[in-house]
Amino acid sequence: MLVQRIRKNFGLQLLILYLLLVLPALTIVIVFDVIESGRIQQQAATRDLALAKAIAQQTEMTIDNALNAVEQLSHYPAVRADSIANLQTLFSIVQGSRPDIDLIYRLDYSGTMVYHYPIGANPTIGSSFAFRTYFQKARTKRGPFLSEARISPTTGQPVATAVMPLRTQNDIFIGVIATNIKLEGFSDTLRKSIEEHGAKPQDFQIFIIDHTGHVVGHAEAEVLMSGISSVMPEIAYEVLDGETGWRIARDANGEEQLYTFVPVPNAGWVIVTSRPTAAAFAQQASLRAITLTAFIAFSGIGFLFWHVLRRRVLKPLEQLAGVSQRIGEGEQINIQQRAQMEQMARRDDQLGGLINSLLRMEQSIHARMNEQATLLETSQAVVSSLDTNTVLDQILEQVERLMGVEKIAIFAFDEQSGLYRVRASRGLSRQYIEKAYFEPGKSTSATMRAISSGQPVQITDTEKEPDFVPLLPRSRDGGYRSVLAVPLKSNYTAPSALLVFHPEPHEFSGNEIQLLASFANHAAMAMENAYLYARSDRRLQEQTRRLEALVQSMQDGLILGDLKGNVIYTNRRVAELAKLKNTELMETTVSRVLMRILSQLKQPESARIDVEKSLSEASNREIEIVSVVKGREVFLRFTAFDVTDFENVSIGRGIIIQDVTADREVDRMKTSLIATVSHELRTPLAAIKGYASTLLADDVQWGREPTREFLDIISSEADRLSELVNNLLDLSRLEAGSLQIHLVECNIKEVIERAAKRSLTSPGQHLNVEISPGLPTLYADEPRIETIIRNLLENAAKYAGEQAEISISVRQSSGQVIFRVEDNGPGIAAEQSERIFDPFYRIDNLFSRGAGGTGLGLAICRGLVRAHQGEIWVEPRAQGACFAFSIPLNLVTVQ
Repeated sequence: MLVQRIRKNFGLQLLILYLLLVLPALTIVIVFDVIESGRIQQQAATRDLALAKAIAQQTEMTIDNALNAVEQLSHYPAVRADSIANLQTLFSIVQGSRPDIDLIYRLDYSGTMVYHYPIGANPTIGSSFAFRTYFQKARTKRGPFLSEARISPTTGQPVATAVMPLRTQNDIFIGVIATNIKLEGFSDTLRKSIEEHGAKPQDFQIFIIDHTGHVVGHAEAEVLMSGISSVMPEIAYEVLDGETGWRIARDANGEEQLYTFVPVPNAGWVIVTSRPTAAAFAQQASLRAITLTAFIAFSGIGFLFWHVLRRRVLKPLEQLAGVSQRIGEGEQINIQQRAQMEQMARRDDQLGGLINSLLRMEQSIHARMNEQATLLETSQAVVSSLDTNTVLDQILEQVERLMGVEKIAIFAFDEQSGLYRVRASRGLSRQYIEKAYFEPGKSTSATMRAISSGQPVQITDTEKEPDFVPLLPRSRDGGYRSVLAVPLKSNYTAPSALLVFHPEPHEFSGNEIQLLASFANHAAMAMENAYLYARSDRRLQEQTRRLEALVQSMQDGLILGDLKGNVIYTNRRVAELAKLKNTELMETTVSRVLMRILSQLKQPESARIDVEKSLSEASNREIEIVSVVKGREVFLRFTAFDVTDFENVSIGRGIIIQDVTADREVDRMKTSLIATVSHELRTPLAAIKGYASTLLADDVQWGREPTREFLDIISSEADRLSELVNNLLDLSRLEAGSLQIHLVECNIKEVIERAAKRSLTSPGQHLNVEISPGLPTLYADEPRIETIIRNLLENAAKYAGEQAEISISVRQSSGQVIFRVEDNGPGIAAEQSERIFDPFYRIDNLFSRGAGGTGLGLAICRGLVRAHQGEIWVEPRAQGACFAFSIPLNLVTVQ
């Protein structure tokens, strides 16, 4: 019974549907609140943990630097010998380069202060510090370590000491070398982190706790050296356990805080962040308020929805159902039902429109029957006659009778005039017909808008239509205020349209538009055969467009100008060279376009005059100039020609601009290759030939030592010759794309060592290698990586001189390993930073003229790096040169 009742009652169906929509929505909101609350807490903790980890890494790096510093100081003879004069010089140098160090001092084996720097106002030289915990610990330690935080008696500042025990070769303890690290430096770092975090110190705090539980870093100086139990009593022991995590606990004032903690392993310290949970989880409170508001809103909207639905929809639908049934059965609507329908028809909503539609239904049925009869007569007229004008007149007559209009016209395209003109009409004066025409492409008229869009277009009032203002004189002469235009759809004829005019403002109904569209289809059928010849014209237009696309796709620039020097046509390549838009090119002169193209030269005006003069000569109408684009030479060839009509009469001039840089580059490379073969290959061959001939001479008996010396020279020159040939072969493979790389696990340090052995030949040259710790495994072609580094080192050693300071650094960045090779040589000009990687290219300056070479090393480096899907570049430096290249970490699977 309940199911049947629901099926018969539309209101109950809507209620059930609303509950099915609202209840799941409320459930989703509640579940979302629970899930999102946990996510908000986890997200806040994750952000704070990320900051704590970053500070922990920075703190660990600072401590490592301090421990490394004291370890390096322990190797100095002055430190081990207690030479106060030498200690003063050494300590002052270290103090000047390390602003984070508060004090540097040396204790002997008994704990007595030998010397400290700076001396300060309260020197402690000669005092015993054997009671210090770190000194007792140093007696049993072998490596550097960090002491607990304390107030320095010498400087009065909070410090932590980096201690390095000193022992003889027999492992006898002889004292310590130590540096006091300023804890205030850590506090400055924390203050900057809080400022960058965008928080106030009271709303967000960061602590650095040492292994004894004392605060050694905080934004507020008065908190330093206080115990952890006094600031975070509930989690004091958990924080010092050396684990990473987060907790919600109360601070010393009883306020609930979100704590995150990250250990600093090398010092036993821990980084702790703290902020009130009210601020950290503010989004959670807002989310719950939104959830409660949504629940109340859904409930209230549901009650209001049902009340309005019952009154405004369900009851009128019940009445409407009875009336629809009577209309469907062909019965007359009684007076009471009609009165109810007319009252509800006054409503402005969709239900009022539906009732109005029902009331017009009877009238529509009779109108439809009349329209179908008229269309049948029109179809018979189209089939029965092949005279297009006769058929169109009959169609217009039927439209006039059926739609009750007096002015009708068909506008079609006139091939002779190239305009849209009246093909057939009724009720329009001859004077109006002669003036009524439209140019193709103009969209202000209803006719052209209908033809261009393929959809009916109506103007309800020509006097109030903004786009119709240019045509107002024509509409006033024609005596109409509204117009409906319907396009004639055809596959073969030119576009045309059927227009109906009304003397007063009038909005054509959908039925009228559909009826007129039917007449338009019949008119299109009558006009099909008369306009088939238009197909040939469209084919010609298509060929013109293809030719236009071909010219625009040319890699060479094309400029066509008239006899006055004005631009009448250019292609896209000219716009790229001149850096002008197509619209700007069409409004300028050929001379100005050439000026824009030649603007990269030092004297563009002089170059423009030379180009125009050369192109205007009868005998020589071609010139080649060199431009500089982004520091690179670009060779442009300008060729002029006359443009003539069919009678060979000159109507303008044309210029073709070709980029022949590639051809000139090939010529340069050929010249460089010949020079290389004639010099670099001949030199070792001459040496080999000379010493071999000397050994083969019959009139001299060479001893063992001279013979071995000559053979060493022959072997060295043969290796040099082999290396040059291999470079040429590698360059050939790279340019042909046939070089294959074989990826293996690379030991970066060993690769650099092997490359350095073959590169640095001068005793005065110094190489510094810095490899970032914790680098992931790099998979690459190890011999190729060695070749890249060796070529870069040889390049640095060659140009930086015999006393070159060369450094190699390796870092990880964005999924890549970055190698940098720096030297203190003359450096590289910015405009040459790209060309130096071209084959056979060498910098021509005072420093490079004395250095030999073929100019292939950097070109091979670039090819090998790109074979690894990496990049190589020159980084700007104030002094010296820096080459950098990148190798992706996830290149391919290990082979």
